[in-house]
Amino acid sequence: MEKLTTLGYYNGAYGPLEEMTVPMNDRVCYFGDGVYEAAYVANYNIFTLDDHIDRMYRSAALVEIEIAQTKEEMKAILRDLVTKVESPNQLLYWQVTRGTAMRNHVYPDPAVPANFWVTIKPLPVKNAYQKVKLITADDTRFFHCNIKTLNLLINCMVSEKAKRAGCDEAVLHRGDRVTECAHSNVSILKDGALCTAPTDNLILPGITRAHLIANCKKLGIPVIEEPFTLDDLRNADEVLISSSTAFVRSASEIDGTPVGGKAPELLKKIQDAMRQEFIDATGIAPSEVPDKA
Repeated sequence: MEKLTTLGYYNGAYGPLEEMTVPMNDRVCYFGDGVYEAAYVANYNIFTLDDHIDRMYRSAALVEIEIAQTKEEMKAILRDLVTKVESPNQLLYWQVTRGTAMRNHVYPDPAVPANFWVTIKPLPVKNAYQKVKLITADDTRFFHCNIKTLNLLINCMVSEKAKRAGCDEAVLHRGDRVTECAHSNVSILKDGALCTAPTDNLILPGITRAHLIANCKKLGIPVIEEPFTLDDLRNADEVLISSSTAFVRSASEIDGTPVGGKAPELLKKIQDAMRQEFIDATGIAPSEVPDKA
């Protein structure tokens, strides 16, 4: 079969993403009732797949969604689907929703099976060494941010606010405490240490954040998992943004004011380690992964 440019999958059926349809009574259409994951695919290898699968099943359990597939069955489906797309470098997105039933706030009968969606599109490897511009915004989301649910309206609103300000990402805060960004985690380097918010209910336990911590520990860089403030953010030696599709990038400004730039050698050491981990895990050619801005 000829490979597809993009791919959509729904409960076993798949085809070009633009041509796929889903039932209107899928509960995602009314309530965003589901959980999701997204991972980068390089050289047809899904980076950190086991970590993403584990987090999806944790999220599903916290909202009482029974996933029809075992972890191994889900991984097998995803690994098969990425081979059906023409580009070897892709954004792989998948979600599980609480089944298809007439609109009702209470859950449907337990016999109603969950729905499994997948979308795949080409995505070149992003340059993690390029600086980003940030704005700050009040974190007005709910108190279950540790669950990777499909309820992302506030994230969309602040992302649009960042775009209109000519910025790449929005850093959220509750009062003076920095939590995370609209679609990434935020950490700082200060006095030779990595400082990152604890994984409580106010942030998502990011996969790249976890690998950032692990790489820092391998490099002998102290890691402090404690809340930090907006002043800490603005006065940091470096401000780091981590996500599954852009790895670890640093900020050049926040709310129009320059930040960071005080620990470039330490920053590059961390970014180089993250880059090498990605190359080793996926087998992608090093020439395809930028090594400088």
